[in-house]
Amino acid sequence: MPLLFSPLILRDITLKNRIVISPMCQYSAQEGFANDWHFIHLGSRAIGGAGLVMTEATAVSPEGRISPGDLGIWQNEHIEPLRRITDFIHAHGSIAGIQLAHAGHKASSHVPWNGGRLALPNEGGWQPVSSSAHALLGDNQFSEALSHDGIQKVVSDFIKATQRALSAGFKVIEIHAAHGYLLNGFLSPLVNQRTDEFGGSFENRTRLLLQIVTEVRAILPTELPLFIRLSATDWAEGGWTIDDSVALAGLLKIHGVDLIDCSSGGLVKPGAIPVGPGYQVPFAEAIKSKTGILTGAVGMITEAHQANEIIESQQADLILIARESLRDPYFPLRAAHELGVDVTYPVQYERAKRK
Repeated sequence: MPLLFSPLILRDITLKNRIVISPMCQYSAQEGFANDWHFIHLGSRAIGGAGLVMTEATAVSPEGRISPGDLGIWQNEHIEPLRRITDFIHAHGSIAGIQLAHAGHKASSHVPWNGGRLALPNEGGWQPVSSSAHALLGDNQFSEALSHDGIQKVVSDFIKATQRALSAGFKVIEIHAAHGYLLNGFLSPLVNQRTDEFGGSFENRTRLLLQIVTEVRAILPTELPLFIRLSATDWAEGGWTIDDSVALAGLLKIHGVDLIDCSSGGLVKPGAIPVGPGYQVPFAEAIKSKTGILTGAVGMITEAHQANEIIESQQADLILIARESLRDPYFPLRAAHELGVDVTYPVQYERAKRK
């Protein structure tokens, strides 16, 4: 059998294949609540045969949203609509995962189809926070540097969000520390200009993420896995590097993290990144080979044979599909056909199964 369709055991959770629906913001929530759009979007990917279906970046606090349209998990009332989704995903043979996030200085933005620019307070926006004061718009708009109390509130928000995620039925928790958002903004020297114990040295810049990981791992049942999404490099001189990511991944492994979801960028313009098919796979391969931790590869992976080769060659352990899943929610079923694998279809779709 092609290894793309081999199971992967993560603690006591077994993924039926190596295909993951990557977290993809939908910007379609109101006050953080999941609705029918999220139910259909995520549920259809479970019907489509993915081993793991991840929610979009789900804010641990109102101020941690990228936009007013982000999913949230900062109050108990958010649990039940999410539980409806996880129940459906699990009923159809996939595993439900959630990405917990805080947008940091990239918060308070308009949704992309309304321009995506900073939303000012008179436009329904709020004050973004970050590791350091960071220019946002013109000369007078800055994110505020988090105080020590503010940092501890972030830790508390991740803990409470994890507890709610468990109540909502999620079996995989991923902490978002990539793409220029808050935790990446502490890791990267491009943003983090602090002079206290959370800034300066590698040890200091990684302190907040390691504290959150320690606290989250302590309340996660031992049978459930913990993922971290990292920007493996900032793609900028003087920024975070793949060597930094390898060093951090080794520490995260010691702290009970099970897999590194290897992305990149978020602090430079997209044009500065050499995007192409599988362009981030070498990061997953480097982290996996140098630390022994499991990795996921993401970015311009669009073909079944391409995805299978990444797994077969041990460059990564999981394939995260994003835009190709938007084009084809049933990519795993198509990939199985192309690779000659006989997989189980939903009984309602059996008559369409290709022999």
